[in-house]
Amino acid sequence: MPYTEIKKQGEKKYYYRVKSVREGHKIKKVRKYLGADLSGRRLTEAEEHADRELIFLRNVLNDTEVAFLDEVRKNFSRQPKENVENRYEVFCAQFTYDSNAIEGNTLTLRETAYLLFESIVPAKSLREIHEALNHKNALDFLLRYKENITKKLICALHALVVKDTLKPSLTKEIGRYRSVQVYIRGVEIIPPKPKEVAQEMKLLLAWYSLNKKKVHPFVVAAYFHIVFEAIHPFVDGNGRVGRLLMNFILHKNGFPMINIPHARRIEYYNALHAAQSQQNFRPFVELLLDILNKKEMMF
Repeated sequence: MPYTEIKKQGEKKYYYRVKSVREGHKIKKVRKYLGADLSGRRLTEAEEHADRELIFLRNVLNDTEVAFLDEVRKNFSRQPKENVENRYEVFCAQFTYDSNAIEGNTLTLRETAYLLFESIVPAKSLREIHEALNHKNALDFLLRYKENITKKLICALHALVVKDTLKPSLTKEIGRYRSVQVYIRGVEIIPPKPKEVAQEMKLLLAWYSLNKKKVHPFVVAAYFHIVFEAIHPFVDGNGRVGRLLMNFILHKNGFPMINIPHARRIEYYNALHAAQSQQNFRPFVELLLDILNKKEMMF
């Protein structure tokens, strides 16, 4: 995500908008000069202009898609309150099943629903059972949470998601940014080194704070997820935490939450890879739009 860099020469301050771009296994910095001795309104305007050129996020959606999303939000606001509990249970079971299944959990949808809402425990591993219960607890936590996204929230969410599921040697990593290097199976991109994670997450949160009211919330949610997964800030649970945070942003802005089906996981992985390695956000945005269009389970 872009950030502003200041270089001093004598009495003057020179401002640059900087974006990290990954090329293969290497990361290079792309800089755009903003001006000298800028402050306040002039600096903000220069940053916004540079951002449009650096990442084009304000142009990711076309007019037809914006109109479609407006209609989705309008229709969602009209959903009857009388069946909200039923809609919640259906979505929670499906979302928990799919999000965990993407990560390798073998509980079926029926087993997940019975466990979460009937307390019927399937004959599966204790870890998989905890993963399902944890995911529901994390979703419920976010549905009650009224503040904005912070490091404290993200770490608390991670603690809920991975409770009683990690190896004893990794329990010290619960609810904190990782202290070890991690790798993402099936992709060439290597997440940042442990010492870089805190700064990368700080930049992501700063980007979110700056753009949450300037960029379309649907794009903010998608972009936040894409970058979060690239950083992979935790030793485990990154996918589940990332999908929960994406949905929290949608929910906070009056949109239905989106469940990515396990059956579309390859499409999901490919879309993430295109965004992270080629700066091509369209496949991921189109995937989410298609899910919304097909109404493949929303709450």
